[in-house]
Amino acid sequence: MKINRILVTLSAAAVFLSAVLTGIAYSQAPSDENKTVIEIAVKNNRAISTETILSKIKTKVGDKLSQETLNDDLKRLYATQYFTDVSIDVEDKTGGVLITFVVEEKSVVDDIIFTGNTAFRAQKLKSMMKTKPNEMLNLSVLAQDIAEIKAAYVKKGYPLVDVKYGVDLDKENNKSKIMITVDEKTRVKVKSIAISGNKAIKTNDIRKVLATKPAWWFINPGVFKEDVFEEDLEKVKALYDDIGYLDTEVTPDLKYSEGGQVLDIVLQINEGKQYLVGNVAVNGNLVLPEKDVLSKIKMKSKKPFSTRGLRDDVVALKQYYYTYGYMNVTIEVERNLNPATGYIDVSYNIDGKEIVYIGKIEIKGNTKTRDIVIRRELRVYPGERFNGEKIKRSKERIYNLGFFENVSFDAEPTDTPNVQNVIVSVKETKTGEFSFGGGYSSIDMLVGFVEISQRNFDIMNFPTFTGGGQNLTIKAEIGMVRNNFNVGWTDPWIFGYPYAFGFDVYRASHNRTGDLGWAYDEVRTGGDVRLGKEFNEYLRGNLIYRLEEVKIDNIIENASQDFKNEQGTNWISSLLLDLTMDTRDNVFTPSKGVVLNGSIEDAGGVFGGDKDFVRGTFSASYYHTFFEKLLLEVKGRAGIADPYGDSKELPIYERFYAGGANTIRGYKERRVGPRDSGSGDPIGGEAILVGNVELTFPVYEKILKGAVFYDVGNVWRRSEQFMAGGYKSGAGVGVRVNTPLGPVRVDYGYPLVKNHDDDRTGEFYFSMSRGF
Repeated sequence: MKINRILVTLSAAAVFLSAVLTGIAYSQAPSDENKTVIEIAVKNNRAISTETILSKIKTKVGDKLSQETLNDDLKRLYATQYFTDVSIDVEDKTGGVLITFVVEEKSVVDDIIFTGNTAFRAQKLKSMMKTKPNEMLNLSVLAQDIAEIKAAYVKKGYPLVDVKYGVDLDKENNKSKIMITVDEKTRVKVKSIAISGNKAIKTNDIRKVLATKPAWWFINPGVFKEDVFEEDLEKVKALYDDIGYLDTEVTPDLKYSEGGQVLDIVLQINEGKQYLVGNVAVNGNLVLPEKDVLSKIKMKSKKPFSTRGLRDDVVALKQYYYTYGYMNVTIEVERNLNPATGYIDVSYNIDGKEIVYIGKIEIKGNTKTRDIVIRRELRVYPGERFNGEKIKRSKERIYNLGFFENVSFDAEPTDTPNVQNVIVSVKETKTGEFSFGGGYSSIDMLVGFVEISQRNFDIMNFPTFTGGGQNLTIKAEIGMVRNNFNVGWTDPWIFGYPYAFGFDVYRASHNRTGDLGWAYDEVRTGGDVRLGKEFNEYLRGNLIYRLEEVKIDNIIENASQDFKNEQGTNWISSLLLDLTMDTRDNVFTPSKGVVLNGSIEDAGGVFGGDKDFVRGTFSASYYHTFFEKLLLEVKGRAGIADPYGDSKELPIYERFYAGGANTIRGYKERRVGPRDSGSGDPIGGEAILVGNVELTFPVYEKILKGAVFYDVGNVWRRSEQFMAGGYKSGAGVGVRVNTPLGPVRVDYGYPLVKNHDDDRTGEFYFSMSRGF
């Protein structure tokens, strides 16, 4: 690298010396100053056209010969970085002078060849370089390219890498081949990380924030990456900052092995002094009650002072003011160390200014999705005062459509000081899918599938059929124990009215599988028509009519007669009404909120069909995040069904079942609840109650999560036995893994209560969702 800098310096010195000598030459012939330039020529140029060179100079035909201008032209041509040498020849001609610019071009890069590289492909390394084939070779730029390549290797965990280059010049054709040799040496692995000097924070708590980890089997390769390590040092400082240690210094000591392959790290921490918060005051044009403003500040007197906490409090105060329309609020913070107390006094100087109203609402970034699809999710409107909570909810609703990977709201000033336009910016994601593949689960065994779906379908938009916010799905699943075929379509705003309308047509079959609690073959063929309405921000209802043919066959031979009576074909005709309240912040990956659902279904009776029954269900889910990483999910499900009219028994295929991956883990599928007296197979019941508690936590961010859970519940043969006891419960652990093929879920549950005569052993549950 030092040689490169010397070459660049010598090149610059040569340019300067040549310009000076040229100036001296012309100063010795003052009589030429009055001659006229009658012709300008360029000599020895091959890659750079004469027109390009002449466009760079000031001297023109017809001008008086000027030493100053020629000196300037010389500098201009060198500045193009096209040439290694430029000289000027002045020749007397009749009527004036001929000026010839004699150039020596830099060579053209013919090829760039890499050797020794394995961590990066040659094409990837070339993409990092500014030096490109068929362009002029610039040694200064090439030196920068070598530095970029080395930095990329260091970032990937090769801090000892050596990168050199050579230039093979073909003088006859003025072309150069650049030969770059990479000696990657080896990745440096972290053997150990020691921490010393820490008293206020436990060593394990510091280790938890470090992304740099010691090598440990195949779980963690322990590769040392310089940029990640630098971020780790800042994380440790931030950890101390959060508890008031503002002057903490973290000094790393890197001890490499003799071969440079193994690294021991020692973090020496000088904690310094802990600062506490003194007086906290709010001043200025508050416009809102002082008591309420102070309640938004989390840093309290005599608690540790934190720079991040201070920033968080300013954000919280602004959000509070935005909620009431004070979008132009300004907040200045003064912090002073009180010498008398040793505490840091904090003063928030606030100017609420005027209430700001919404002007126009403009939507940007939607190339496929129609504006109306986005606007109907907004909860803010022109003419209203700005409301931070409504803007936040609008953003959540637009994101929950599933059409956009990013949604942002910005305010744009207008000519009226207290009026601002709202800019809604979206970045669309792929909403159409054609996928095929397979998966495996402990319930369905091997399953192959093919699916065509469009979540942003528009039946009226030919030929793309996108942008209307409708949902179309055509799906087929073929497996070892089940086969499903389904076509579904939903429009959340039918004919421009706030009513959801949709339908499904399907055929679903399930083979008899004793181990999974199916003592018969079942085939369902039918469809449904749905009409929905959103009543308020969080409450919606659906009315669903279902017409279905159900065929039961191949019942196990030693089943009781009551069980065998279910064999045959029947029609189910029913109407279902359900209500759902959903306050989740994100329907895809919720971190907080509640989902409540209740439904009532009437089959038979006035709707016809072969079976008469009524069924009611209720479910509740609660989500809460602790410490920004731990997600608690609490679920409950209850259901009661009763036959009536000509039906003496609730059909076996309409009963409730429990046990297994989706209800009570620790027990086999559908095995919790009543059993057939003849075969001992599950026959389901008229009542169910199930509760689940699960805590998930990240192990490796965005890749691997761990889970602990507890499930409890039971199924009762008759509805009047609901909540009559006999509860079964299970507990266990699990992992959730995001893979390129799709999310993988593995749980191990152990039964805490004996179930009939079943062996009391744990159960594994495995599933992999389709990924596309």
